[in-house]
Amino acid sequence: MSEENLEVQRCFTDLLIVGGGTAGCFAAAKLGKSGLSVLIAEKANIERSGCLAAGVNALNAYIAPGHTPMDYVKYAEKDGEGIVRDDLVLTIAENVNRITAELEALGLVILKDEAGNYVTRGWRNVKINGENIKPILAKAAHEQENVKVLNYVNIIDLKTVGNGDERRVIGAWGFSTRERIFYDISAKAVLIATGGAAGLYRPNNPGFSRHKMWYSPFNTGAGFAMGIRAGAEMTTFENRFVALRCKDTIAPTGTIAQGVGAKQVNAKGEVYETKYGISTPERIYGTVEENRAGHGPCYLHTEGIGAEKEGDLLRAYLNMAPAQTLKWMEEDGPDAHDVEIEGTEPYIVGGHTASGYWVDTDRATTVKGLFAAGDVAGGAPQKYVTGAMVEGEIAARAAAVYAKGAAMLKADEAATKRRIAEIKYHYAADAADIGITAETLEEAMQKTMDEYAGGIHTDYRYNAARLLVADARIKALQTEAKGLPARDPFELLHVYELKERLTVCRALIAHLAARKETRWHIFGENADYPARDAAWDCYVNTRLVDGRFEVITRPLVKGDRYEH
Repeated sequence: MSEENLEVQRCFTDLLIVGGGTAGCFAAAKLGKSGLSVLIAEKANIERSGCLAAGVNALNAYIAPGHTPMDYVKYAEKDGEGIVRDDLVLTIAENVNRITAELEALGLVILKDEAGNYVTRGWRNVKINGENIKPILAKAAHEQENVKVLNYVNIIDLKTVGNGDERRVIGAWGFSTRERIFYDISAKAVLIATGGAAGLYRPNNPGFSRHKMWYSPFNTGAGFAMGIRAGAEMTTFENRFVALRCKDTIAPTGTIAQGVGAKQVNAKGEVYETKYGISTPERIYGTVEENRAGHGPCYLHTEGIGAEKEGDLLRAYLNMAPAQTLKWMEEDGPDAHDVEIEGTEPYIVGGHTASGYWVDTDRATTVKGLFAAGDVAGGAPQKYVTGAMVEGEIAARAAAVYAKGAAMLKADEAATKRRIAEIKYHYAADAADIGITAETLEEAMQKTMDEYAGGIHTDYRYNAARLLVADARIKALQTEAKGLPARDPFELLHVYELKERLTVCRALIAHLAARKETRWHIFGENADYPARDAAWDCYVNTRLVDGRFEVITRPLVKGDRYEH
């Protein structure tokens, strides 16, 4: 293909939403009567994109009768070992029940008992038939006359003007994943809703199946990466998320543990969860430690649960994780055998831990005109689906206010030309001459992170010496990635997804090195500092300055409001 063959399209909108997943679609739906032009840019199709593409069987952020929003804040604080933003969690907790009702009104099927009450699982979630939750959210966005959707457009960078604290976002650049088209988008405000980062580490199932993982493999950390490059402050990347899953299939374990009350046991049949604790990281920590001590394999004790409970599990997993149901059918089912469990590779997911953009209570980032919601926004763990929607609503409202008072500014044309030239270079590169692909570099990245930045290979442990090696190798891979070839838009997408992941890896390494303690076992297992230290009762933030990550520590936010 000729390198000149690249169409350039220029778009103008009041508010650009990058990412058409849970938070992005709901934000757009809430902007229908704002009087602003709204544009969603989504690299797939908003009908089936993001973490909810295949559906979900529960809304995990809901407050059952007898509990209060402050109960939820206390739960999040305990699970996060104190490193949470009270203001962010509270604004979520105060609104998740209303959002649940709105989802039902939009058409989501929520299970109810004979009295018409939601069927709860514990006090923090409700059961749903959620196979169509994403089409429902997409429809709500499409119905707004002022909302336009650009499907199959991958955003690669934010357009900014100014420097330091005066830096302002004025749009974004991207390209079509199906045609040779470059997009130059001007906007008064930008809302990032791209989700977290998966695929950084070598997974449980490497090789051909390396993207068979807990978190959506399509969420590559793009929103993090473009914000990092724009100078935005990030928080708490060192609090990674590792999921406890069924071995080999990477199927969820919560339905087994909570649905049939299965306890975690070692190979001797001993219940070990009481020894280590039952918080999210403690459940995985106990499993790792029992295996390290030679007491594995570890299981969820389902043997003898009976035919009725077994049938419930088979049906639940057939919808949610069919590979697990098929495995059970091959092995005589969970009633006959315990279910072996293991931890996944680490992810950066703001909806489960507190990793992401440093935002104020209105979800404004440290770059003017830039807002964040969902898994990409830091400080508020345990937000899940309804929490992401609440953040989408809050961020949309604040972004709309900002956009109404902002002027449409034009970016430096030279900056646009540099992005176009970069894409043309990838298209023009000869794969035969280069001899490397995005796939080979991705495998090298995952191997590096696994071995030197606390992956499965080292039982999630890392130290300063290993992190130095990791950073050097990731920087070398970044250099190699600049010359990668792309024969078509789909290959170009893979090139940029790799670049995004590499940027996030460097930020993550900086965070892991900065926090000199182990606060969250497994999530942040620092071998140099194996104990918790009260001196680190603070947020660890970073900002990219001249190619280096500047570490910023901030005091804990207590109260219902925070502003930059």
